[in-house]
Amino acid sequence: MASPAKAQRRPEGASVLETLPALPLAIIIAKAGPRCAAALACASSTLRAAASGEALWRRFCSDDFALDAPLAPGDLPLPSFKDAYKAWFQSFGMYPLPLVKRVKIFWSSFRAWLCEYFPEGLRTLGEGVSEAEIAVTECNLGLVLPMPTKLLYRFCNGQLHIGRGEEVSYGVMGGYDYVHQRYTVRLLPLAHHAVQKNSNYIVVATSCFGEKIFLLDCASGRLYVGTKYWNEEREIMACVPKASIRLAVDDDHGMPQDGFLLWLEEHLSRLQDGLIKVQSCKFPMLARHISLYPVQLPYCSSTSMHGIKVRASAVFAPENSAFADYRCRYSYYFSIRLSLAEAFVVDGKWYSSFQLQSCHYTIQIGDEVLPYTCNYGGHGKCPLLRCGEELFVYGCSISAALEPGSVMGNLTLVPWRCGQPRGSPFIADIAPFPLHPPDYIF
Repeated sequence: MASPAKAQRRPEGASVLETLPALPLAIIIAKAGPRCAAALACASSTLRAAASGEALWRRFCSDDFALDAPLAPGDLPLPSFKDAYKAWFQSFGMYPLPLVKRVKIFWSSFRAWLCEYFPEGLRTLGEGVSEAEIAVTECNLGLVLPMPTKLLYRFCNGQLHIGRGEEVSYGVMGGYDYVHQRYTVRLLPLAHHAVQKNSNYIVVATSCFGEKIFLLDCASGRLYVGTKYWNEEREIMACVPKASIRLAVDDDHGMPQDGFLLWLEEHLSRLQDGLIKVQSCKFPMLARHISLYPVQLPYCSSTSMHGIKVRASAVFAPENSAFADYRCRYSYYFSIRLSLAEAFVVDGKWYSSFQLQSCHYTIQIGDEVLPYTCNYGGHGKCPLLRCGEELFVYGCSISAALEPGSVMGNLTLVPWRCGQPRGSPFIADIAPFPLHPPDYIF
């Protein structure tokens, strides 16, 4: 009878890990994580070789920092993924790594969107600041910034070099047109933060002329915007649902997130989903900008008549809203966009252009119904819309009670031919679109 085979003895002084085949050892080290891998690399030459593989550190870089190339912070090339992990950990190891990855993904995605659709805004974004610069700013402000806000500025120091000319439209947080004015919001650099007297509030974003101002409460992490009575009474309203904000790191709720981070992520989500877009038009202003007027259902209505497409939507205007008034009022601006794909027929005659004459609309808030009419006058008051073009028509300011409502109506249009109005005016309907107090305010 043959004797049983003797168990293979491991070399003297060798650990159990060192005797494992390459594949099981690689799986164990990958599951142990980068810190254990770095420690194992110091144990022996065998473990050093196993814990230094490029594929292993590529995975660590992807899992912890969303890196797909061996780059240091600032996109400086490095010889290996292990070197890249070391550089990122040295720079951001004081923060929870899942939060670092989340903020990095946000800025990478936002920059990618701007690069494709709004390069004018991308050019205004500043480089990230250092941890030392954040510490100096906190000392100067006399406040401690929430952790997510610190990380946001580590990757991007707001918007720089925005002037008073066409660049007014380059605020990456978007805006809207109303009565020949454009309100666009830009992110402030860290050095431009100002503390509101006797409070924990700092200004993180504002329109170029100060009509809109956004404030972060460093103690609670909540984000607010000034209302109609900001200058007189410092009245503010919350921009982000309170229930979504948490500043502590715990096992039950996961990573911290303040109102500033949630606000920025929601804005990016709306851009990526196509709910809001970059728009440009001949009237009333020329420069391209990110328009906060929704362009998709259910927030935007759309209807067609005689080949003319009519889209309408409303945007909440916090700077014109107020809690201090008798019967608290929310304010909205609404816009109408007309487009003409090809020549159209009215009363059996062909036309290739038309002019807006008037707008009739009805606002319904609860049981209250209010009719309005806007007349746009004669020649030159509103430009012609020709085939293949789109015309933006700003609407009116609507002050409504703190409850949902809707708007509907019609447009009176005049057909043109050979540079003159021809034919009888005709009607194009405006389908109902909602007025709804938003969860996120921009």
